[in-house]
Amino acid sequence: MKESAGKIFSIARDNQPVPGCTISSQEFQKNGYTFSYFSMAAHTDISAESYAYPKWLYVLAGTLTIYTPDGILQILQAGDSILTPRHIPVGMKAEIDTIYSELTLQEESTMNDIIKEGNVFQLANLVPYQDGKIINMDIISDPKLKFVVMSLAAGTGLSEHAAPGEALVFALDGTATITYEGTPLTIHKGETIKFAAGARHAVQADDNFKMALLLTLK
Repeated sequence: MKESAGKIFSIARDNQPVPGCTISSQEFQKNGYTFSYFSMAAHTDISAESYAYPKWLYVLAGTLTIYTPDGILQILQAGDSILTPRHIPVGMKAEIDTIYSELTLQEESTMNDIIKEGNVFQLANLVPYQDGKIINMDIISDPKLKFVVMSLAAGTGLSEHAAPGEALVFALDGTATITYEGTPLTIHKGETIKFAAGARHAVQADDNFKMALLLTLK
């Protein structure tokens, strides 16, 4: 992954569109998966293409129109996600400045049955809060990649541990303190942090907190 480990950043803030242009920036390509950022200026378009595998799109700012040769498939707002359908040409349009991330999967990727290709969903709405509890849902569980959504009730947390691969944590709701290699950092909704493989980290929910974890394995 190209981002610096242990540093909180904002994908939306750090990838502002350029008027009249579409910009893509690859964060990682590993084990057949690719994760990229896209910045689309107002009134730009990415032409429709079909793939044998789905892509997970996550809108961080703006409005993204997903279309097929038959017309508009879905319109996504900030916070919305979609798993693109396979073998159908799919394109993207932006009427206003829009920033989103894209994770390309594999034909054999194992998805949670709750996620349907072509349907819009919000990661933050997939798991509820329960007092005193941590709730976990695996969205993608492949041998080389995991994508998990979690809710942590205020006051709960994950004790210090290390992951076997690099990871990105997306703050979906609330505020938490992430202690990375002994340094406490405050992360807010809309921000992201990278964990290096083997780095020690802990998470403490300052208030009700939801996050998504994208973990690449060796």
